[in-house]
Amino acid sequence: MLDRKSPPPFAKEFSFDLPSSTKLHLSNGMDLNWVKGSKDIIKLDFIFQAGKWYEPKPGIAYFTAHMLEKGTVNYSAAQISEIIDYHGAQLEISAGADFVSISLYSLTKNLRSVLPLLIELLQHPVFPADELELLLSIYEQNLKVNQQKTSFVAGKLLAKNIFGAQHPYGKSAEESDLKKIAREDLIQFHSKCFKPFSIFLTGDLTVTDIEWLQQAVTTFSSSERDRAVVKSPESAAIKKEIVKKEGSVQASLRMGKISITRADQDYPSFLLLNHILGGYFGSRLMKNIREEKGLTYGIYSSLSPNLNYASFSIGADVNIDKCDETLREIGNELTRLQNELISEEELLVAKNHFLGSLQLEVSNPFSVTEKLKTIHLFDLPPDFYVTLFDRIRKTNAKDLQQLARTHFVLDNFFTVQVG
Repeated sequence: MLDRKSPPPFAKEFSFDLPSSTKLHLSNGMDLNWVKGSKDIIKLDFIFQAGKWYEPKPGIAYFTAHMLEKGTVNYSAAQISEIIDYHGAQLEISAGADFVSISLYSLTKNLRSVLPLLIELLQHPVFPADELELLLSIYEQNLKVNQQKTSFVAGKLLAKNIFGAQHPYGKSAEESDLKKIAREDLIQFHSKCFKPFSIFLTGDLTVTDIEWLQQAVTTFSSSERDRAVVKSPESAAIKKEIVKKEGSVQASLRMGKISITRADQDYPSFLLLNHILGGYFGSRLMKNIREEKGLTYGIYSSLSPNLNYASFSIGADVNIDKCDETLREIGNELTRLQNELISEEELLVAKNHFLGSLQLEVSNPFSVTEKLKTIHLFDLPPDFYVTLFDRIRKTNAKDLQQLARTHFVLDNFFTVQVG
């Protein structure tokens, strides 16, 4: 009989098995990476080397990507939207720092109805002038609203100071840049950069549907990875910048610096160090600055690993008269990690939380695909996540102290205060 008076034994599962994708070689020289998933829903990702890193002037990557669904040779923006909605599909467009990703979610049974439309808008967009004018206007209005938010301004300013105003990771489209964007710019950028170099399929298709899909996507010209010359950051000379906003009672604080990328051997241990500092609700920054001092509702640290460079940042919103105290306490926590060993209990809690979260991130086929895409896009070894998982398990307090002494030197941080 089942004993309901005693709780079941606690079991920690320290394994991380990431399924591999099946590579289907296409006649155009490309590979279709297939991850088995649901029989009812599929996701198809087309990835282009067309992010901010490649754009000739600010905003071109974003507007080229988001204008794809605004009209083709045969369909207007309204017709494209109507067809996608009618078939219960969804289109996601993401224009990032390095890549542009166009993703289609569809019922498996409707794939043959919506995929030809997706291929047409990827290959034959017409970039209607009236739609571009409308999109530019919407973007400008949103930008004006966001410019009133201290958190938005602080984030932009920190990136500019870390990488430089003209660096792809530091620049962003301003109102003055919008006036310089013309339809011809988008046409040229699309012709040059919108050839997919990677396609991912998540779902369960019949042999017949797979053969049809392979044939359908062979109409794309293959694109090799572009080994563009890396643009070196040109960091600001001033380490701290304060921007006053009249009438603001709160200020957004951001601290940051250039950090390590996924390819660095210390990357797994640094993820754990970040987790302990400010990566989750039980972190040191949360306990000190939120719970003990009551200076903010939330404070976090994070690592943003782009393809060529990464940045590490700490952020919080506080009352204006508490800025100095908050920055001082952040500095104290960074220094404490350099001078004191983390206790075994704290280290164990952080490891369990981080590794458990990592396991949850591959709880469904779509999440698995995202991990496999990261491995592919960032040129990582196939066992990257297995190794990362194992390295975090084996990281000890002395490893983290050494990392803190290397990466948490206060003089190397840029600080921004907006409010």
